[in-house]
Amino acid sequence: MAAASTKRSSTLVIVSSILVITWIIVAAFPFLWTLWGSFKVQGDFFSKADWRNAIYGTRTLIETGGPFTGAGYEGAWIEKEFWRAAMNTGIIVFFTVIISLTLGTLGGYALARSGYRYAFWLLMLALVFRAMPHITLVSGYLVPFFEWNLWGYIPTSIIVLVAINQPFTLWMLHSFFLNIPKDLDESAMVDGCTRFQAFRHVIVPVMWPGVITTGLFSFLLAYNDFVVTALLLNQENQTMIPKIASFLGSTQVEGNVMFAVAAVISATAPLFVLILFFQRQIVSGLTAGAVKG
Repeated sequence: MAAASTKRSSTLVIVSSILVITWIIVAAFPFLWTLWGSFKVQGDFFSKADWRNAIYGTRTLIETGGPFTGAGYEGAWIEKEFWRAAMNTGIIVFFTVIISLTLGTLGGYALARSGYRYAFWLLMLALVFRAMPHITLVSGYLVPFFEWNLWGYIPTSIIVLVAINQPFTLWMLHSFFLNIPKDLDESAMVDGCTRFQAFRHVIVPVMWPGVITTGLFSFLLAYNDFVVTALLLNQENQTMIPKIASFLGSTQVEGNVMFAVAAVISATAPLFVLILFFQRQIVSGLTAGAVKG
């Protein structure tokens, strides 16, 4: 009986491992293929004659004298000033995350500790607001921004992204605070802390993984946004995602697709580093938010 159980467990482990490895290969292949192709010329990476040209770099060798070239990165970062878009993205992401977490932490804690029924209805209202398409919300801001001469500037996009992101942070942080016993607050206040001191010195350190997890999702919202930044920012303040789209050109303007390929890799690589760096906090935060008590 024990042998049969051990055999079933071994089979399950093998099948699970095969499925995980297959998923990793399928998920990682597009990024690795694009990374490899970013060091080729367009004639190789988008070769219609033979797809193996993207591997061997036939046209790249002819045009540049070597199997690899950094022309795509040089053209994107220097010629087209992609560094400026990266800097604008960093500014928008930083302030969006900081403001969203500050308001979400204070608001989530207040709603979690509130005994009034209005807390439930506020969360329902936030959920409805979060479910609305982003384009609907952005269109409501366009007219006042134009009238007040605020369109095109970075702070305007930060305001809109915070407004879009805030319902999500409220819901997520509210759920984390509900999992923390009220006894911690009361014990801290018995020891002489004010409500805010108890929140700052006792509650926040306990739920720090939840803050990290929520901050990561807020980061991804602002980092990967296209609609808000494309509609509210001018050419000078453009962020990375709209900038990548502009490299592709249009029916009226010819683009450079290899600039876009290099820029995609440049924009994606920091996400891998971020996930690897915060993986333990993310898993801990998701687990804490999923388990009650």
